[in-house]
Amino acid sequence: MPRDAVSFGFDNTFARELETFYVPWQGEPAPSPALVQFNRALAGELGLDPQVLEGAEGAAIFSGTVAPEGSAPLAQVYAGHQFGGFSPQLGDGRALLIGEIIDCNGQRRDIQLKGSGRTPFSRRGDGKAVLGPVLREYLMGEAMHALGIPTSRALAVVTTGEQVMRERPEPGAVLTRVAASHLRVGTFQFFAAQQDMDKVRRLADYAIRRHYPELADAEDRYLKFLRAVIERQAALVSQWMLAGFVHGVMNTDNMTISGETIDYGPCAFIDVYSPDAVFSSIDYNGRYAFGNQQRIAQWNLARLAETLLPLVHDERDESIRLATNEINAYPAIFEAFWLTGMRAKIGLVGAEEGDGQLAEALLEAMHQGKADFTMTFRALAAHMRGDHDAIAEAFGDASAVTQWLEQWQDRLLRDNQQTNSRAEGMDRVNPLYIPRNHKVEEALAAAVAGNDFAPFETLLEVLRDPFTSRAGLEDYARPAPKDFGPYVTYCGT
Repeated sequence: MPRDAVSFGFDNTFARELETFYVPWQGEPAPSPALVQFNRALAGELGLDPQVLEGAEGAAIFSGTVAPEGSAPLAQVYAGHQFGGFSPQLGDGRALLIGEIIDCNGQRRDIQLKGSGRTPFSRRGDGKAVLGPVLREYLMGEAMHALGIPTSRALAVVTTGEQVMRERPEPGAVLTRVAASHLRVGTFQFFAAQQDMDKVRRLADYAIRRHYPELADAEDRYLKFLRAVIERQAALVSQWMLAGFVHGVMNTDNMTISGETIDYGPCAFIDVYSPDAVFSSIDYNGRYAFGNQQRIAQWNLARLAETLLPLVHDERDESIRLATNEINAYPAIFEAFWLTGMRAKIGLVGAEEGDGQLAEALLEAMHQGKADFTMTFRALAAHMRGDHDAIAEAFGDASAVTQWLEQWQDRLLRDNQQTNSRAEGMDRVNPLYIPRNHKVEEALAAAVAGNDFAPFETLLEVLRDPFTSRAGLEDYARPAPKDFGPYVTYCGT
C-alpha cells in the first residue's frame, strides 16, 4: 500500500551507522521547480503515492528545495581512479542521498538527487545538472531495466526554472535516482588511501550486511565479499557486452559494490559492431572502448582488492596471494557468464567445447562485414525461420558471414530442437528495440530545445518492451541513417 501523503518511510542506515563517511547537506532551493517526468511504475514499486508526488509537493522534494520528513540529506565521500589516474578525494559533487526506503519487495533502496547544487565535494563545479543529460540517464536506466540488466533507475526529472551555463545556457534539471546503494569501489579507496583500516572494515561490514548478508557470519567474510563483488561485476559487464552497451566512463568511482550499472554519462549502444567503439568525447585512447570493458572491470576490482588486503589475512604476503587468486579468477567467471548468454543469443541449447570459438567467429564476421550488432541477432532467428534477407539487411557485406552460417547450421543440428521454439527463445533474449543513438538525440533535442517531450515519451514506451515486435515501430528498430555521422557523447550529469 502507498505510504501516506508524501511520507517516504525512510530508514537511513548509511547516515545512522557511518557518521563520518559523509557530510550532512541540503539542496539549493530551485527558483521554479516543475516536474517533467515521473516514473509511476517505479513509484509503485517503492510504495509511494504517485498522485501526491506528481504535484507541487513532489516537484519541491525532487528539486532539493524541500527535504521530506524523515530524510537525512548527505553528500557521500569517495575517491577513485579516473582514466587510470588516482584522485584521493572526489565525493558527491552534485548529488545528495536523501534517504533509504524499503520497497514493496522488501529491498532497501537509496533515493538520491543529482544536480541539486554545490556540496563540499564540488571542487570548482556548480553542482548543477542540465536537462539533456538528466533525460539521457532516465532513458538509459529504464532501457537497461527492461533488458534485465541490473541498474539504477530514475524516479523523476524536475526542471529548476533556471538556466545553467555549460557551453551555452541550458535548462537546469535535477534527477531523482533510485539504486540498491551508492557504495562504490572508490568509497573503499578513499579510506584505504588514508590508511584508516578501521573505517575500511566498518564499510566492508556495512556492505556485507546490506548486499551480501549470507556472508555476515563467515570466518573469511572479507575474502568471500571480494569474491561476491567480482562475480556480480562479471555478470553485469557480460550483460553489457551481450547487449552492445558501452558505459563510457568505467572509473572506479563508477563501479558499484551492489553490481548495478550507475552513472550514465557518455554511454551508448553500438550500431555497427566494433570492439574499438568509443563514444565518450574525452576517452582519447579508447581505455573504455566496448571491447575493453571486461578487462577494465578486472582492473577496477583489483583496486578494490588492494583496499581489503589488511582484512583478508593477518600476514600481508598471504593476503596478497589470496586476493590475487580471486582477481585472477575473474576472466573465467566473466567468460562463463558471457558464453551462457551468447549460447542463448545464437540459439544453442546444449553446451559444446567449441561454442566459445563459434561465438567469437560470429563477432569477427560482424566486424569484417560491418554488421549492425542488434539487428544481427534478431536476423539469425529470422534466418532460422526461412527469412534469408534479414542477414543481408544486418550486414553491410553479407559474404563475411556465409561460412559462419554453415558452421552454425551444423552446430544447431546437434542440439536436436524444433526450429520455432529455438527462434522464439532467441527473440526473448535478443532485443529488437534499443536506445538507437539517433533516436535518443532526436528525443533529447525536442525536449531541450522545443520543450516537446512527446518524442522522449514515445521512445521511452518503445524501450520498455524491447523484445516484442510491434506494428508501426519499424523505424525504432533500424540503425542510424548514413548521414548521422560519428556519434559523440559528453559527461554532463
